[in-house]
Amino acid sequence: MISDLNERSREIFRHIVDSYLETGDPIGSRTLANMLKSKLSPATIRNVMADLEDAGLLYAPHMSAGRIPTDSGLRLFVDGLLEVGNITAEERESIEGQCAAVGNSVKGMLEEASAAISGLSGCAGLVMAPKTDTPLRHIEFVSLSPGRALVVMVMENGVVENRVIEAPPGLPASSLVEATNYLGARLVGRTMSEAHDEIMAELEAHQAHLDDLTTRVVESGLASWSGQGAQNETLIVRGQANLLEDMSGAADLEQIRSLFNALERKESMLKLLSLADTADGVQIFVGASNSLFNMAGCSAIVSPYQNARDEIVGAIGVIGPTRMNYARIVPIVDYTAKLVGKLVG
Repeated sequence: MISDLNERSREIFRHIVDSYLETGDPIGSRTLANMLKSKLSPATIRNVMADLEDAGLLYAPHMSAGRIPTDSGLRLFVDGLLEVGNITAEERESIEGQCAAVGNSVKGMLEEASAAISGLSGCAGLVMAPKTDTPLRHIEFVSLSPGRALVVMVMENGVVENRVIEAPPGLPASSLVEATNYLGARLVGRTMSEAHDEIMAELEAHQAHLDDLTTRVVESGLASWSGQGAQNETLIVRGQANLLEDMSGAADLEQIRSLFNALERKESMLKLLSLADTADGVQIFVGASNSLFNMAGCSAIVSPYQNARDEIVGAIGVIGPTRMNYARIVPIVDYTAKLVGKLVG
């Protein structure tokens, strides 16, 4: 607990963390002595640093005389000493401009939101797509090219979603019309969750009176929208290349390699974002100090977003090295989550 530290220890600890977040380098007692408002000798500062190290808040990398914070130390700083700034007008305009540029496509807007916070934070942007359960107003299959078709769905709240699906070779235009009519009769005015099992049962029992090609189109369309085996559509990641910048050595490279592997697997990232489902506002996860996000040297800042009914429908955030600018990034994530919630509707 931060309350266990006296004023002198807090001041020294804050300066060590601030210096680490700015430079990534360990800082020694002589440098600290010149930075502190209170006139303390290097020897006194070394004693305080030793106490902080014994408490598990600092450590000396590579036999350095200087210290940097541990994950536990960063967690303590975030919980008790972090002073969050305000998002600037330029940052707001940048986020709003990118999100508005794609019209009313939810997927496109989420991709731009992820790219926006990635660009502003210098980290990778993460978005967990909304759990849509809105009744359907219209559905249509459109031929794109041999072997590909577009499924267009218009929800009753006006949101339009498009998905590209694989189509059987030699598919006639009449099959797309038939698939449109079949699903339209069963989905319009209902949610996907309400109608999915019923439609699949009808198809499996061959009660739909559709030919084989049309049945395959219908099944592909349902799979693309119900999330059956389509986890890649659930998590949107942008800006991974940002993680390769500002690395100081082999240790950093190994941490980023682990992070890239986690992003590729996606399951752990989805679990991380799902924690926001029960959270109130922005959550900060610092490396191995979190039981789920067991990745030393990396942190995540995540916020849920809500629809017009104040229901949490997804989450958005950034992930990157622990040496990120928490004070600046927290309000960016918070503002973007609120904006995405309004746009989702």
